[in-house]
Amino acid sequence: MCMATPMQVLRVEGSLAWCRDRDGSEKPIDTQLVDAVAPGQWLLTFLGAAREIVSAEQARQVGDALDALEAALAGDPSRIDDAFADLIHRSPELPDFLRKDRP
Repeated sequence: MCMATPMQVLRVEGSLAWCRDRDGSEKPIDTQLVDAVAPGQWLLTFLGAAREIVSAEQARQVGDALDALEAALAGDPSRIDDAFADLIHRSPELPDFLRKDRP
């Protein structure tokens, strides 16, 4: 399973964006897979490449979820319900192409 991490764009040099990661380090991110980016924007990144431009709120939600997973792996699952509130008490839905009742 792939897990993208949120990073904020600091500056752009062609198809490379220098971004701040969750630990505060600056890293180069390839932006060829997304539309043009600008300083201040948030990206979901995986293996050194931007996969999606997201809002600050979406970046915060992903960051909170990653923090909760790290805490759970360290033995403290108390933040899982808050970080995944949109998934608690709902049944997963199959995508249309997997449904038997599709035309």
